[in-house]
Order: sequence, then structure tokens, then C-alpha cells
Amino acid sequence: MKVLKFGGTSVANAKNITMVKDIVANTATDKTIVVVSAFGGVTDQLLHAALLASVQNVEYKVILKEIEDRHLTTVKELIPINAQSQVLSKVKSDINTLETLLEGAFLIGEITPRLSDKIVSYGELLSSYIISEFFIQENLEAHYKDSRELIKTFIGIGKASVNFETTNANCAAYFLNEPNKIIVMPGFIASSENGNSTTLGRGGSDYTAAIVAAAIDAEVLEIWTDVSGMYTANPKLVKQAKAIPHISYEEAMELSHFGAKVLYPPTIQPVLAKGISIRIKNTFAAEDAGTLITKNQNEKGKTVRGITHVGNMALLSLEGPGMVGIPGISKRFFEVLSLADISVVFITQASSE
Repeated sequence: MKVLKFGGTSVANAKNITMVKDIVANTATDKTIVVVSAFGGVTDQLLHAALLASVQNVEYKVILKEIEDRHLTTVKELIPINAQSQVLSKVKSDINTLETLLEGAFLIGEITPRLSDKIVSYGELLSSYIISEFFIQENLEAHYKDSRELIKTFIGIGKASVNFETTNANCAAYFLNEPNKIIVMPGFIASSENGNSTTLGRGGSDYTAAIVAAAIDAEVLEIWTDVSGMYTANPKLVKQAKAIPHISYEEAMELSHFGAKVLYPPTIQPVLAKGISIRIKNTFAAEDAGTLITKNQNEKGKTVRGITHVGNMALLSLEGPGMVGIPGISKRFFEVLSLADISVVFITQASSE
């Protein structure tokens, strides 16, 4: 079995989704799980709409209308007119539910983390449903599966922790007995033990795909994006940058952590123990080899694999006699930064402090 994940750019519009269909059709020689993100930019729109609603700004309705129009237009461009009725009805129903959630935030004048999770989940729910229906109309042996029924998290919101024991059991049981050749799932979202929608953090669609791949011992995890793999440097900044044909898990994690946005760092964790290969591919240049990520890389003699950089960094220097000989100073700093969701990349401290 293979797991293919397509990002927001890959499913941004009807033209791109048609490319995705061609890739899946040519790939699905065995059972294939397709994990998709929300249409490009929709998650940000949903978050913005939720924020506006929470401060009782009626402009959230404008954003909601844009989201509705975009999805309805995509349905009309992809689905034959004689099969549109059911799909349009489902999309409108989801939009109505989304509108109710936003109205709730508007009325109470705040957005709770749980409500935010419910709102942003509709990006993936809408895209995955539309894509699965398009696949079916294109005579692919496809079926839609809500990932919230399989991926379970501990009680948490915003960036929930996955209950791997339950999730692995759910995935193994479902995919073993699913007769359809292609299963389309929404990325990014899961559900808690009590059934509430939860999210896996930004970039979590990669994580969804990796969780499923590890649970079913997939042959390979393919992440389809808008670049032809991981590069030796940012091609937007360095013209001579080249795609890296083969790289190790550890090297990929380091490049991803320090700025290479092709891969979401936690993605590698679920597949690492299983030794499952990851291939980064370009939706818009499917013939390109991309980058293969495995436990070991086989190119000897290349000490430097790639160069990356981190933007939006701040240097904080703290000094003074009040710090000398006081135990727990670093602990106090880290606690304050953690409350602000700030990750410390590097710290140096004098022995006297």
C-alpha cells in the first residue's frame, strides 16, 4: 500500500485537482490512500474569519462567502452537471454549519480553542469530499473516509497529541477490510476520545499521512507539493541550488526544522521506527525524480547535504549581578518563553550564572 499526500497548492483549483487525479490514476496499482490539505489559502481564510467573528466584525461574512463561492465553483468545474446536485448540496450543508459556528463566535464575542478547531477543520473536510467525488466521477475506484474516525487524540486542542495505540488499531482494521482501491482522506484533523474535532497543528496534513503510513506499514509515503524535492539551498535565493536525490531521515529533519518548508518536521517521526521511505514529488512536474528520504543515504563523501536559514529570529541578551549564583534562572526564562509559544534554538550561559 502507498500513501500519497497532496498539499494546498496541489489542490488549489480544478485544474490542479485534475493533475492530482492523473497522478493517482497512474500510481494506484495497489491500494492507495490519498491525504489532501484544504484548498490553498483556505485555512488562513478560516482563521481570519474566526478572528473577525470573535471581535464582532461582520466582515467575516465576506470571507465565508468567498470560501463558499470557491468551493461551489470548483464542484461545477470538476463534476458533470448531471451529478452535481448531491455534491453541491453536501458542500452547501457544510458551509451552513460553518456559518453557524462563526455566528456563535460573533454572538459570544470570543473564539475558544475548541471552536477554532471545529471551524478550521472544514477546509480539509470540504476539499477531501469534493476530490473524492471527482475521482468517482472519473471512474476511479475511490471512497471517502473521514480521518476523524481513524485518528484519535488525547483530550487537547490546537495541536493535539495522537493516541497512537488506538489510531494504529483503527487504521489497521479499516484499511485491511476496505475493498476500494483508492481511499481519500482529509489531512490535518482528528478527533478526541470524546468525539470532538481536534487539529494536528499547522502542516499537520503531512503528519496525518505519516501516521496512516506507519499504522499500515505502507510501502512508501509520497508527499506531493509544488517543488521537485528538497534542495541544496533555497532555489528562490540561490539559483544554483539543485534537488537532493537521496537524503537520510535525520538530515531531512534538520533541514526541515531550520527552514526547508517542503516537509513538516514531525512527519518523519511515525515512519522513522518503521523504516518507511518518504519521497518528495512535484505535482506540476510529476516526471521529476524528487527526493527520496530513507534511514540511510548512500552518497558517500558529501559532508554538507544542504544549506538553509531561519528567518524572524531574535537575539535576547540578559546580564546583571542579580543573576550571579541564582539557581533556576534558565528554567524561569524557558517557562516564560514557553507560555508565549516561543522555541529557543540556541542558548549560551556563563558558568557563574
